[in-house]
Amino acid sequence: MPAVAGLVAVVSLFFLAFPAVDPWASGLFYFGEQGFAAQDNAFLRDVRHLGPFLVRVIAVTCVAVLLLKLLVPGRAPILPLRQPLFLLSTLILGPGVLVNLVLKNNWGRPRPRSVEEFGGDLPFQPVWKITDHCDSNCSFVSGEASAAMWLLATVFLLPASWRRAALGFLVPLGLILSVNRVAFGGHFLSDTLISWGLTLLVILGVHYLLYRKTPPLVSDQELDEWFTKRGRTLQRTVQRVLIRGRRLMRGAVRMFVDR
Repeated sequence: MPAVAGLVAVVSLFFLAFPAVDPWASGLFYFGEQGFAAQDNAFLRDVRHLGPFLVRVIAVTCVAVLLLKLLVPGRAPILPLRQPLFLLSTLILGPGVLVNLVLKNNWGRPRPRSVEEFGGDLPFQPVWKITDHCDSNCSFVSGEASAAMWLLATVFLLPASWRRAALGFLVPLGLILSVNRVAFGGHFLSDTLISWGLTLLVILGVHYLLYRKTPPLVSDQELDEWFTKRGRTLQRTVQRVLIRGRRLMRGAVRMFVDR
């Protein structure tokens, strides 16, 4: 974690010291009257949707694992419950809260396609500078780059023999998805690099609390017991509601028949 935090600091200081690097990098994909032409490429647009699709699939699977344990508390969970907890918590805290709610909605950095250098009407702003040039869903930092980095959280949970293959797929995919955002004029290079670092910090922090800390913040057994207890409480509640519902229905039928 300290190494990643240091890397985020170094990248931030670099772009603060040399802010012209951002418009230079975006300018590589800008073609005058055509603008950021890559955004008109159908294949690249389709590739862009792959990242969010994979995030949704993983998130829905995690929720399903937890719900299944809650609904069928007497059975062992499909996966150790720390795994879906780790993935969901890092997704919520990283791409969800830190990136989208805190940074993108409050820092006000205009996107490349909105600044004067690339045909827009807003002034270019450096990293970490809070402005009012953008109200929400702004350029700093990249949400899709954050989501691409979050996909690497799955590697932490894989057997060691699978990790190299997973990295061989996810790292190039994350690079493509992130470069896509720069090529489309949606984010500056610094937005992407800092987003990667911040998201990785969240992943490492949660992984430490759940897996490396002794004792961990919560164990698989504790989670299993918690969901089992809540699941059985839910079952009893549902049974009581159904019994009351049947009684009400019988009462209503009797009233109707008596008339």
